[in-house]
Amino acid sequence: MNDLSEDDMALISELYPGVYMRPSPPPQEAKPPRRRRKKSRGLENPGEEGGGTGGEGRGKRKLTAEQVELLEQNFGDEHKLESERKDRLAAELGLDPRQVAVWFQNRRARWKSKKLEVEYAKLKSVHETVVVEKCRFESEVLKLKEQLSEAEMEIKRLSEKADLGLSGNSPCSSVTADAATDDP
Repeated sequence: MNDLSEDDMALISELYPGVYMRPSPPPQEAKPPRRRRKKSRGLENPGEEGGGTGGEGRGKRKLTAEQVELLEQNFGDEHKLESERKDRLAAELGLDPRQVAVWFQNRRARWKSKKLEVEYAKLKSVHETVVVEKCRFESEVLKLKEQLSEAEMEIKRLSEKADLGLSGNSPCSSVTADAATDDP
């Protein structure tokens, strides 16, 4: 059994937990959890060298109001970004083409989210209108059922009254009875 590797033993101990025990690793000093190091902000001015070319000095830079305005104008014209247009915009704004592409991607996501919110609001409004109309129709159906029930009761009452009138001594019934007896 000593020919088995550590991986084989781990597999066997998982398959047969009561029979084979996984060897415990040797005790080690408790290490604090590793944390991600914050990236340095790099150069704040987007026009300076090394600010947006990648590498260690690269950080997230905030776009100026003019850059955002131009990007928004271009987004309003067309939501998709072709390679030539991306390169032209990047050169015009002094940005990396990847940064322009990411801005467009994020802006499309926000646009789509806003569009879904508007569509949801419209559908919700239509749904509420339909629910109100449904309630109105249900109320009308109840009133009509009540009227129908009253009409059926009136018909039954009149029918019973007519049956009583025919079976009683009315002049019409006695005349027809006399006529029937005179014929033979």
